[in-house]
Amino acid sequence: MGTKLNWEGIYPAVLTPFTKDGEIDFDMFAKNTEAQIKAGVHGIILAGTLGEASTLETEEKFELLKFAKAITDGRIPVILNLSENTTRSAVNYAKKAKELGADGLMLLPPMRYKADNREVVEYFKAVASATDLPILIYNNPVDYGIHVTLDMFDELINYPTIQAVKESTRDLANVTRMINRFGKRIKILGGVDTICLETLMLGADGLVAGLVDAFPNETMAMYNYVKAGEYDKAVAVYRWFMPLLELDIHPKLIQYIKLAASAEGIGNPYVRAPRLELNGEEADRINKIITDGIANRPVLG
Repeated sequence: MGTKLNWEGIYPAVLTPFTKDGEIDFDMFAKNTEAQIKAGVHGIILAGTLGEASTLETEEKFELLKFAKAITDGRIPVILNLSENTTRSAVNYAKKAKELGADGLMLLPPMRYKADNREVVEYFKAVASATDLPILIYNNPVDYGIHVTLDMFDELINYPTIQAVKESTRDLANVTRMINRFGKRIKILGGVDTICLETLMLGADGLVAGLVDAFPNETMAMYNYVKAGEYDKAVAVYRWFMPLLELDIHPKLIQYIKLAASAEGIGNPYVRAPRLELNGEEADRINKIITDGIANRPVLG
């Protein structure tokens, strides 16, 4: 039986650590996962953009899922990202994820082909009909070129497995539009680190976070302050956090956040080609942002 998902709270889009020779570093994955659980996160999302979905083989994603299920041992839900090119492979992937114990799916529009609204809705419906796993729709028109509109969600709410959205439109007004239109029918998880506090303050149910991979305690503190109505404290953490959160909205977010997690001892810097590790001025600049942040980190209550 899977671990119950209510789509509330903090869900790290976890990194996939590699060894120097490019294999999955399961030991480091376990170390980071324990740090996330200890901080109090509400679930983890595997093999998303930050988890290097684009350079993992399908079989490796399933290996990660099996390993994550074993080490989390029912303590938190484990959600697998689904980013396939065809409807058939998406349906098969969803079925296999269920078989291997995934507690939920994060679902992207079809990759590579820029589908129109009708095609995207049909793709989502096909996956939603093929599984009873709870689904988080990833709405990220900035990076993936496809905007899941409110009218599209109007069709999707007829499918009980479609339960939440990762809101990455970068348009804060969209949080309010979604709530006004759908009430609590679609849970909202903010997906952009640099507007995460605003998203929570406007009534989002939680976050799919990036820098939490390196700074789980600070991320959880900010969230818990919001929940407790201690907004001044939440804002103070957020202001400290912002230079680090900016690392999430750059094309090299994977390299940047891996460096931050490495500096905290819960990650390593290795990536798979075509990505390359940072060097020269860029490496110096990013490392300075990270070391400055660590040196000035807030004292958490």
